[in-house]
Amino acid sequence: MIRHLRNFFSPMMALGIVLLALVLLPGLFGQLFTNPEQMRLMAGGINAAPTWDHLLGTQNEGRDVLTYILKGMPNTLLIGLVGGGSAVLLGTVLGMVAGYVGGPLDGAIRNIVDIGLTIPPLAILIMIAASFSVVLPLTMGLVIALTSWMHPTRVIRSQVLSLREREFVLLLRLSGASPLHIVFRELLPNLIPFLAATFVNSVATAILASIGLEVLGLGSFQTPTLGNLIYFAIIGNAMWLGLWWWWLPPILILIVLFMGLFFVSTALDAIANPRLEPR
Repeated sequence: MIRHLRNFFSPMMALGIVLLALVLLPGLFGQLFTNPEQMRLMAGGINAAPTWDHLLGTQNEGRDVLTYILKGMPNTLLIGLVGGGSAVLLGTVLGMVAGYVGGPLDGAIRNIVDIGLTIPPLAILIMIAASFSVVLPLTMGLVIALTSWMHPTRVIRSQVLSLREREFVLLLRLSGASPLHIVFRELLPNLIPFLAATFVNSVATAILASIGLEVLGLGSFQTPTLGNLIYFAIIGNAMWLGLWWWWLPPILILIVLFMGLFFVSTALDAIANPRLEPR
């Protein structure tokens, strides 16, 4: 427990939390200070450079870029949480069933996962996303989860296969404990640090996948997100016109976000795997 607390409050975890706070807090609480009028067309002129009235300028429709970012951050985060959380939840259930029960059920789940991992996820995402006329953030998160549950299933299954051979599990079996008691009362608590690290990685993967779909024009144009802002900057030739305030801020925000998720995930990996702890 002391080692776990030391790793949780490690410098890497602190750095990751600080980076995430720098990105997420303005997006979550900035809704209270944004002016809805700034999201309307021609609110501050077309392609206006940053001023005190529009700190990040405007784009080619006259919308305030800073307001768009503050409105889009929660939606981008929602896609990541729904996509990553759903993938980890499904992967946890299937991985624990396959790893603990074994037999033909384990073989069926393992074969489905192996086949799914050979199919390019981007191709499936494009086909599924293109079939929806309106893609809401919640819908996009669920679509991404359909193609990202295989990896959590595989890694969680491998962890359960290792845990079920431990002495405390064998003693529980000999004492007559039910499989549900062993799985949910004994195995699952031991997997919490590992599941936390897997969840953070899955959230980052879901956000990256959503950005890819939105940059390809498969997002919901009615819903502001960072990916949609980058897409509009691409089709508006913002980079070639020198409108750096349009495309550079969302890219920098995503870089900081992914760095924060990486540091948090690395710190959680050190908690889940003692061999990663520095000597």
